Amino acid sequence: MSAPALKPSAPIDGAALLNEVEAFHRRFNVFPREAAYVAVTLWDAHAHLLDAFDSTPRIAFLSPEPGSGKSRALEIIETLVPNRMVAAQASASAMFRSVAGENRPTILFDEVDTVFGPKAGDNEPLRGFLNAGHRRGVGMWRCVGDGANQTVQEFPSYCAVAMAGLGSLPDTILSRSVIIRMRKRAPNETVESYRQRLNEKEGNALRDRLAAWADTVREAIEGAWPALPEGVADRPADVWEPLLAVADAAGGAWPDRARAACVELVTASKEDDKASLGIQLLTDLRDTVFCGADRMPTVVILERLNAMDDAPWGDVDGKPLNSRALSRMLGEYVTAANKPVKPRSIRTSSGVPKGYYADDLADAWTRYCPPPPPEAATSATPATPQVNGGADVAEELPGIRYITSEAATAATAARIA
Repeated sequence: MSAPALKPSAPIDGAALLNEVEAFHRRFNVFPREAAYVAVTLWDAHAHLLDAFDSTPRIAFLSPEPGSGKSRALEIIETLVPNRMVAAQASASAMFRSVAGENRPTILFDEVDTVFGPKAGDNEPLRGFLNAGHRRGVGMWRCVGDGANQTVQEFPSYCAVAMAGLGSLPDTILSRSVIIRMRKRAPNETVESYRQRLNEKEGNALRDRLAAWADTVREAIEGAWPALPEGVADRPADVWEPLLAVADAAGGAWPDRARAACVELVTASKEDDKASLGIQLLTDLRDTVFCGADRMPTVVILERLNAMDDAPWGDVDGKPLNSRALSRMLGEYVTAANKPVKPRSIRTSSGVPKGYYADDLADAWTRYCPPPPPEAATSATPATPQVNGGADVAEELPGIRYITSEAATAATAARIA
């Protein structure tokens, strides 16, 4: 008697599976925008389908300050991707030899700022590896052998890489990356505590299901050329094409969500600036400059910051802080509406100078600055330093009361003129 025929397994619902992966991230990660959850979920899935694409985007979790959830994001990704390799401070040689092995790894590189930071020294081989491994078919050439008996051998470098670090990365790597700019959690943002012994198994179960689903769509994805949103071309197109292909294969709401996320993150992506003094700047602005005021002209902000004897603003890279440097540093942070903090026009009785609004800084103050001392919080009158020997003058403007000096008032008038 012949054995009964096995029933074919039910097809895997790709959209539902990606929904579960996204929900798993949401349990433990607070990302700065909804688009980030979409991008990270698609990146997890694409790691199971590398050979179906011409390129693989790096994903980079960056923040201006520690404690913003970058390492936890890598921990969750680690449970969801194939052959994970945690490679903190690994050399380029170790990496490309690992990629050349039987099981190509997904590389998770935490504290990458220690490799590319200003004090890290020469890391061109590692930079070269990360750049070359973005595109399939590009390898690293090395001499192999002893003494005079050496031959030139090509090592493959194509692999998926997720990174986390403070500040920024070399432009060549940023341009090949989906960039997630992390922030500290606000008091009202809560996540579930990650317990490796318990939650790693849950992530690994999703990983295995992603691998099984990838096998069912691999052939279709290999021949796919996903439609790109208008305006997304060149390097951003290389970065997002694999993620959009995954979304199209999954179906459901994912194709539309993926393209919306693509437009949002490509638009938001820009050159990263260093912000080592960021928290001190935010704190000084809140406690010494604004002191309860709802807006402040840039010229007054700079006057007060540069007059602080116990602060670095009078000597930043050998010169006093200026409006350009202030704008660059505050541009690292975002408003409650997820827009970069930027100077805006302030209407006063004497003109319309540029300046900053407390509402634009409130989200950064909440996330990065400790609460002000009780006496500072209850103080009704801001303390203003004497500047250039000028007498303090109180000036009432529509919607704002701040104390400035004759020198600041003259400087403001001169800049308006």
